Amino acid sequence: MRDATELTLYYDGQCPLCQAEIHFLQSRNGQGKLAFVDVTEANFEAKAHQISCEAALAQIHGRLASGQVLVGVPVFVHAYQLANLPAMAWVLSRPWLKPMLDPAYVLFAKYRHTLSKRFGPALLRYSKRFFR
Repeated sequence: MRDATELTLYYDGQCPLCQAEIHFLQSRNGQGKLAFVDVTEANFEAKAHQISCEAALAQIHGRLASGQVLVGVPVFVHAYQLANLPAMAWVLSRPWLKPMLDPAYVLFAKYRHTLSKRFGPALLRYSKRFFR
């Protein structure tokens, strides 16, 4: 049987905002096209994934089934496509938005733990309650 995974997402499992997003995507992963790897887990093997924990913590990383590594906003574009969220994927893939989205995501990623302290727990509770 062929592995259905088309995109593996490498995420920060200690960030409540990140956890909420992953929980949301997991709830939409009925076909198993997405796989999730928490880079903060003690058993995470950077060499096996060829992605360092530090790099994955700086910005979300994803690996396509072809082996191509994506970083930042393109990870979300592919994840939303595979999670059957075409409108979200379409918005994030607009070339004219790229000059704004890419730096905004880098800034978000840098301060996500600060934002998570304020908004993360509530969003995580919400995602667990409404996205099963």
